[in-house]
Amino acid sequence: MKEINIPISDFRSAPPDGEGSLQVQLDPNLKIGKAKVFAIYGKGGIGKSTTSSNLSVAFSKLGKRVIQIGCDPKHDSTFTLTKKLMPTVIDVLEKVDFHSEELRIEDFVYEGYNGVMCVEAGGPPAGTGCGGYVVGQTVKLLKEHHLLDDTDVVIFDVLGDVVCGGFAAPLQHADRALIVTANDFDSIFAMNRIIQAIGAKAKNYNVRLGGVIANRSKDTDQIDKFNEQVGLKTMAHFPDLDVIRRSRLKKSTLFEMEYSPELEKVQMEYMRLAAALWAGADPLPSIPMKDRDIFDLLGFD
Repeated sequence: MKEINIPISDFRSAPPDGEGSLQVQLDPNLKIGKAKVFAIYGKGGIGKSTTSSNLSVAFSKLGKRVIQIGCDPKHDSTFTLTKKLMPTVIDVLEKVDFHSEELRIEDFVYEGYNGVMCVEAGGPPAGTGCGGYVVGQTVKLLKEHHLLDDTDVVIFDVLGDVVCGGFAAPLQHADRALIVTANDFDSIFAMNRIIQAIGAKAKNYNVRLGGVIANRSKDTDQIDKFNEQVGLKTMAHFPDLDVIRRSRLKKSTLFEMEYSPELEKVQMEYMRLAAALWAGADPLPSIPMKDRDIFDLLGFD
């Protein structure tokens, strides 16, 4: 495997985000600009990519110009939008020996369903680099090619529940962080850790918690218990429907699937969520729970 040499100059010392934390600092020149920026987090396998892609389409159907950035080495965030796996930013940079000036827009940006622009940041090979570098290089390329100038919405779809400095990097760019969760202990436990990470980033950046998206869940009673304790609220609820599973298998967004009454309800929930986020989700000053307290809180009476 070819060694990837990441320039040390691309990293900067940062003020601590919290006790014992030292993160990669955001270059002030890489601020995204006027677009509304959302970072989607949640436990691995909870449906963040499905949520992100359908939310991107919902924004596009509101007439907004949208860029979705997948931040996962397996680079499958946008495949329902583009119908195939796209090359990652880190892949195309490696091909030109990290001389970004040699890249063209079409080398790393692909138009998906209903005009959503799709980028897969990818990630360095395991154990060889930092996810924060990859996110930073992706934003840098988008700015160099002026792709953010006329963009209304940027959605970062972020790897699993990893909250290290690298994969917390999208929080440096985001206005609001949204957490996707199911109505179960593991998902909510991961959500609590993500709240801690967002709180740490909020010390030095503008990101704030926007709310919770309940996914793959018939009920929300456990989510509701947790939200009440920490000061969160559920912004949207998507049940565990077979049509959602089939949409991934068909490499399609939910807005392209054959009509059914239950599908229409899900589509309308995405449209409602997009409209609410565009109008401005109030920041939620949530306070994470201690691990032991979550164990004591959750469970069926």
